[in-house]
Amino acid sequence: MALPHQPTAPYAAQNDIYTTLIPAPPRIVVPPPPLDNLALPCLTLPTPLKSQTHPPPQITSNAVLDWSYERRREAQAILPNLYIGPMTVAKNEAWLQAAGITLVLGIRQKAPGLAGKLMDSAMARIRGLEIEAETLDLLNNTELIKRFPECTSKINSHLIAQQGLGKVFLFCESGNERAAGVAAAYLMEGWEGVDYIRAMQVVQAQRFCVNFDDGMKRLLQGYWDVICARRVVAGNGITGGSGMGGGGQKQKRRLERDEEDDHEMGDDDLERFSGRDFAPFASD
Repeated sequence: MALPHQPTAPYAAQNDIYTTLIPAPPRIVVPPPPLDNLALPCLTLPTPLKSQTHPPPQITSNAVLDWSYERRREAQAILPNLYIGPMTVAKNEAWLQAAGITLVLGIRQKAPGLAGKLMDSAMARIRGLEIEAETLDLLNNTELIKRFPECTSKINSHLIAQQGLGKVFLFCESGNERAAGVAAAYLMEGWEGVDYIRAMQVVQAQRFCVNFDDGMKRLLQGYWDVICARRVVAGNGITGGSGMGGGGQKQKRRLERDEEDDHEMGDDDLERFSGRDFAPFASD
């Protein structure tokens, strides 16, 4: 609870309420996307990095204006080949077949309980429809940042195998937290220039009820930094690992040349030290 702060001097000005809580980082604010003349969000995505796996994005709806409470129980298309929704939709066999879903990827927290059993039953029913079904078990949401590349790889590998005819359905218990985070990370890694803010805007423009809390925003922000670092390394041709590759050898040779240049004395140094017949700091 915040405590009143008494100034120690009469001229001290109080700028804010004194508190004993631990300082927290500033919150990440995701602004609403701008709208065009048709009241549709202006979220045109650039050309994807792998066009053979990503059809052109089609943002044709505005969830802010068209949204109703009942739609949270349905699935929404973030891309023409990527849907997210709650676990109840994964049990809807008629919808899975009508939408042409070929891969169902469930993201759940690895903990014994009723939720895990319900997801197991849903995945068993999906496999009975000859639809590929996989689960991603997490100890907590923080583990997502190291599992994002695995999810992206699974989605892309499946779409390549389906030769552009596949569709993926991402879901978690509510369809508003882990599944939304995986969808945002997929956009960040698949499209150059789509940062974590824009990725969250695209996901929320299609499924308005998603909940990007402060923890998920921090995860996506950290993952965006990882993606940028990978692209810089790939663009410069720098190899990772123990530094025994070609890039490491070139860097080592460059350092050796710099050291040799440092030991060479130029004309200015020779003129400065000429006429000196003693060596400083030399013992007799």
